Amino acid sequence: MDNFFKKLTEFNQIIREAIPKVAYAVIIFIVGIILIKIIRNVFKKIMHRTKTSETLQKFLGDLLNWTLKALLFIMVVEKLGVPTSSFLAILGTAGLAIGLALKGSLSNFAGGVMLMIFKPFKVGEVIEAQGYTGKVKEIDIFVTKLLTPDNKLVIIPNGALSNGNIVNYSAEGTRRIDFTFGISYDADIKQAKDILLNIVNSNDKVLKDHATEALVNELADNSVNIFVRCWVNGADYFDVYFDTMEKAKYALDKAEIGIPYPQRDLHIYNHNA
Repeated sequence: MDNFFKKLTEFNQIIREAIPKVAYAVIIFIVGIILIKIIRNVFKKIMHRTKTSETLQKFLGDLLNWTLKALLFIMVVEKLGVPTSSFLAILGTAGLAIGLALKGSLSNFAGGVMLMIFKPFKVGEVIEAQGYTGKVKEIDIFVTKLLTPDNKLVIIPNGALSNGNIVNYSAEGTRRIDFTFGISYDADIKQAKDILLNIVNSNDKVLKDHATEALVNELADNSVNIFVRCWVNGADYFDVYFDTMEKAKYALDKAEIGIPYPQRDLHIYNHNA
């Protein structure tokens, strides 16, 4: 019986010592959550005023949120009397193991950070990367999503994307279209050039403040190749390209200017003759 009362007294003593610690820990937790919410709201307002991209805002906001919550958790654990040095050592070991297991994901994470810092492209721009061409639909912290002209969704890991070549077709606003038209050696080069320039210059989407040129580019095996180039807004590139190719075929045919194609002469020998 004496042993029972002794244990009960020890238990009561533990409870009395624990209650203040738990109470302080709960207070710290509640106040911490409120402060974290306030800090996040202030951070969002600052990011909004500085016109930071939404993707970067979300990433930095999440990073700040989890960092503050981790610090709050350590403070609460310390107030409860748990040795933080041992706790941090366990967290460090676990973090190292997780880091080795997620090596590829960490590479993509680092790539996402680099893309957000240097901003080689933005959402809505047309880029070519990793063998794909499409409009940037979304930039996440691990992957970037492209929408191809035939409406396919392409998901590219940011690690590979940040370390590879990127062609941004929308960055400068305007693009030059390069055409190559082959005409026969018997055709009038000046007439062909005038026809092609007239087709290009008559298109309202071709920018008139940029030079439009028609030059003899190559004396090929079967044709004289005329190089035609003009400038358009990025969004009009394919409309002008396809329209010009079609009208050039009709106009050259109407002017009886031949458009040659590779031909071969086949000679048959009869050895028994």
